[in-house]
Amino acid sequence: MRPNCECCDRDLSASGDDAFICSFECTWCADCVQTFPGGACPNCGGMLQLRPRRAPHKLVTSPGSTIRVVTPGCRTDLA
Repeated sequence: MRPNCECCDRDLSASGDDAFICSFECTWCADCVQTFPGGACPNCGGMLQLRPRRAPHKLVTSPGSTIRVVTPGCRTDLA
């Protein structure tokens, strides 16, 4: 589970409902998804779904990733 939105770099909770993913697990916040043409992933064109939540007790032994991924030019391309 990526810790941030790939477009705006906003922090995303592993147990929240504020993240969307595609089948390649590209990760986006709800605010950015609203700006994507057709609501599709800007990386692969795939369908975006609400990211499943990880149970808090599972985060202890299986924490989300700490590696941040940002798509270069995402904000500029959508402006």
